[in-house]
Amino acid sequence: MTKITHKKTSILKHQGLVFDMDGTLLNTLEGHSKAFNRALKKLKMPQHSIDSYRYFIGNGAQACAEKSLPADSKHLVEACVTLFKEDYANSWQETTVPYLGIGKLLKKVSHLNIKISVLSNKDDKFTQEMIRKSFPSVNFDYIAGFGHEKIVKHKPHPSGPNLIASKLGVEVEHLVMIGDTPTDMKTAITSHMTPIGVSWGFRTQKELYQAGASEVLSAPEQLLDLLNA
Repeated sequence: MTKITHKKTSILKHQGLVFDMDGTLLNTLEGHSKAFNRALKKLKMPQHSIDSYRYFIGNGAQACAEKSLPADSKHLVEACVTLFKEDYANSWQETTVPYLGIGKLLKKVSHLNIKISVLSNKDDKFTQEMIRKSFPSVNFDYIAGFGHEKIVKHKPHPSGPNLIASKLGVEVEHLVMIGDTPTDMKTAITSHMTPIGVSWGFRTQKELYQAGASEVLSAPEQLLDLLNA
């Protein structure tokens, strides 16, 4: 396990944690890739390996469709997104599970004087449903996916962090963004949050540091180490 040796005191000063969902709280890679491949199959387009989707996922369904379709088939993006959403709505629970240690982490953090929230590039409908059903005993202070209240745009746009900060009653600078992709790190930096990466998701420790992460955690309990330091 990677030892965390810096930025501890800055974490302790923060009043809220903003978690990404896919690749951070929930392992959605298998379900996401299978649903997209089924959509591609219906469109008679080439399918991709699960590992390929590590680099397709993270910026919303449309971006994923654009990356998964051949260059000469971009006119099928809308149809691909529609088929994916129809499939995913009925299939996500088959393979989606919280990462090991996440449930324990969230329960412990919820008992601290720190607000916890979720910000995802997945459509708000999916985000709300997936978080509520995956963590029924966790009292999140706020949950927002793409399109929430017709305000939240895709990360790294600052609309999501700014809305969450407003709803939580804290300054956005007092929030920590925790995520598994360079997009999450860019979101934090753009909005003046503290960027914390996690390497158990879709992208590597090296990529996250290169994207500006102040720390990259290799296990959920390391966040507790930061908070309890």
